[in-house]
Amino acid sequence: METKELLRKVRKLEIKSRGLSAQLFSGQYHSAFKGRGMSFSEVRPYQAGDDVRTIDWNVTARLNQPFVKVYEEERELTIMLVVDVSGSKGFGTAERFKSELVAEVCAILSFSAMQNNDKIGVIFFSDIIEKYIPPKKGKSHVLRIIRELIDFKPEHTVTNLSEALKFLTNVAKKRCTAFILSDFISGPFEDTLRIASRKHDIVALRICDPREKVMPDVGLVHFKDAETGERRWIDTSDRVFRKAYELNFRKHEDQLKSIFARAGVDQAVLHTDRSYIQPLSNLFKQRG
Repeated sequence: METKELLRKVRKLEIKSRGLSAQLFSGQYHSAFKGRGMSFSEVRPYQAGDDVRTIDWNVTARLNQPFVKVYEEERELTIMLVVDVSGSKGFGTAERFKSELVAEVCAILSFSAMQNNDKIGVIFFSDIIEKYIPPKKGKSHVLRIIRELIDFKPEHTVTNLSEALKFLTNVAKKRCTAFILSDFISGPFEDTLRIASRKHDIVALRICDPREKVMPDVGLVHFKDAETGERRWIDTSDRVFRKAYELNFRKHEDQLKSIFARAGVDQAVLHTDRSYIQPLSNLFKQRG
């Protein structure tokens, strides 16, 4: 993409995202994600009623009287955007492509982090880690993230969420809030998701298109798998095929819900043919 065109798109997305972030999510973001971690503050003498598990035995032994550790909520947060950039993100049959929806949502979350003085970083992944932008603060950093979201060209087209989750677990040393933006159409990832969610606050933002749920009757169609490149002809007028297609999608949805529930991961489903404002707002309210 030419520099002039890229800057125009960045500016357009910045204006839209900043406005939505300030109007809708600023207060909700704070209550939904702040104060999830606790950091050590100081020690003080033990008082009746204190939890004995908070006793600092080293200080107690040194001073010959019981002292307890005092913790306070961590008011500064680190946000990680774990962004699926595989071939399926170029799919879209409604108002926007999946990749465009992902860029808008990431931009809103980035400006919400900036307005709350939080660090934000990004992991772009396919079946490899395509790019890692370490967490930082500030407007110039957020604008860099938005530029990458608009113009990033992945090397691979296939998805492997497990690789991204392993990388997140290894690279983020302190607890963070990680938003995974993906259609979650990939191989097994439940084990790595469960491990990552023990260390971090994971939120799944599932990107869907209406044609993944229901296949219309449009006759014989030549399909290409965006990730594998496989091509095949499918007769969409076949009622049995359309029914099986719909049942397969529902089964996949149920499986994902179960996986997220078992891992203790919150999720919101965002559609390419609808506004993402309400699902995000509902997610923030439910966590607040």
